[in-house]
Amino acid sequence: MQSSKPLVSIIMGSDSDLPVMREAAEKLALFNIAFEIKIVSAHRTPEYMVSFAKEAASRGVLVIIAGAGGAAHLPGMVASLTALPVIGVPVKSSNSIAGIDSLLSIVQMPKGIPVATVAVNGAANAGILAARIIGTFNTDVREKVEAFMKEQTEGVLVKSNLDFNL
Repeated sequence: MQSSKPLVSIIMGSDSDLPVMREAAEKLALFNIAFEIKIVSAHRTPEYMVSFAKEAASRGVLVIIAGAGGAAHLPGMVASLTALPVIGVPVKSSNSIAGIDSLLSIVQMPKGIPVATVAVNGAANAGILAARIIGTFNTDVREKVEAFMKEQTEGVLVKSNLDFNL
């Protein structure tokens, strides 16, 4: 649920990343976590990126999910400007090499600037990871994450009993 009082900020360098990053929003909504979605380009709006990152905590944001394709500077630059946890989502974009260049740009951060990184186009896992982080101190969210995990387990067990007639 998008909110004026977000706990999670989902940012991306371009609106072309939205089809991927929407999956993070869907997971956060599943756990009833307030979020916002913003376009914050490290290259096209560097001053906005700096102010966004420096002000996020004072606005009540607890976790930032940053998606980026190509050179993928956004997650690391934001992480260098805030003490909040940043989860990077490498996006396979029109100017990326199957998303691998973005993955390497995000995962290979210098010592002292951590960015948790999920798989290429792994925004759904970024949303779940943000919920798990918030769940460390919010019992309601943790219980929703535990219920989600139980549903996943039950779904696999049901499928394991199917007769595949191989």
